[in-house]
Amino acid sequence: IKMQRKMKAQLFYGPGDVRYEEIDIPQISDGEALVRIKSALTCGSDLKTYRRGHPTMIETGSVFGHEWAGDIAKIGKEVENFKVGDRVVAVNSAPCFKCYYCKLERYSMCENIIYNNGAYAEYIKIPASILAINTFKIPDNIDYKEAALTEPLACAVHGLEESNIKAGDMVVVNGAGPIGLMFVVLAKLKGAVVISTDLSDERLSYAKEFGADYIINAAKVSDQVAAVKKLTEDGKGVDVAIEATGSPKVWEMTILMGRKGATINLFGGCQSGTSININTQLLHYSELTIKGVYHHSPYYVKKAFKLITTGKINASKFVTANMPLENLVEAQELMGQQKGIKYNIIT
Repeated sequence: IKMQRKMKAQLFYGPGDVRYEEIDIPQISDGEALVRIKSALTCGSDLKTYRRGHPTMIETGSVFGHEWAGDIAKIGKEVENFKVGDRVVAVNSAPCFKCYYCKLERYSMCENIIYNNGAYAEYIKIPASILAINTFKIPDNIDYKEAALTEPLACAVHGLEESNIKAGDMVVVNGAGPIGLMFVVLAKLKGAVVISTDLSDERLSYAKEFGADYIINAAKVSDQVAAVKKLTEDGKGVDVAIEATGSPKVWEMTILMGRKGATINLFGGCQSGTSININTQLLHYSELTIKGVYHHSPYYVKKAFKLITTGKINASKFVTANMPLENLVEAQELMGQQKGIKYNIIT
């Protein structure tokens, strides 16, 4: 049987310039695997890439997308734990375990991290380090599209664990996009009382479905901070405030929503070159803990995969509809209009 040499793919050339083309199937080396993609999910960072470019997408004319699951079509020499035909999910990076930050166990800060984009295509190559560390066999009872949620969920689990949420805590999650909704679900698993804020009624209805105790449409209140604080005991503010929109203005509001001693997690990545203002008196006298959290590590990837495979997280609820690969731009536009949560791109 002659192996096909070409595949269909969506290539990113620059902001707003994505083209559906035929390109060569990736070649694999020792320790690598080639996967036939069965599910690729749309993601907020892919939308940012589509609109304005992304630091991890340096080459023009490269395939983008990084949340996927599929079947191993070919394996290189020295691959021990996988075989052709295995249903697998891999995340988009792996740390080196050798650099300055890896030795500090800050794996998401790894200086030699390699990113593996290329999910919006028929095939993707898994580099050796990702295959060895961050690739999992999918159990028979889990669908490809559910397994494909592992990568974004790993980021959210990382963010959640850095937020110090305790049972009974009052938590606000600003933004009800895919990541914000994951924070709602994860905070509920921790036993928190959750407030979800967003500008979209549709997204807030999803937040309610995912267990949010209170929802606030920020477009319909004159003061979003006051509206959140009003729901807390004596109007003091929340125990934990999480930002999941990537807007500097919302970062600033999130800081103001916490009680004294609150943890503020600024999770949404903002456009490069932006900055925020913090009242020094508030920060000092209220003893706020303000942190940024980025990406994932093998520990959180494993945790996320377990949450999906054990059904603690109903991954299929995050997928709004299936769309063919050639309609990727339409799916991105729907994401941009805040319609639906994620779209399952199928080839």
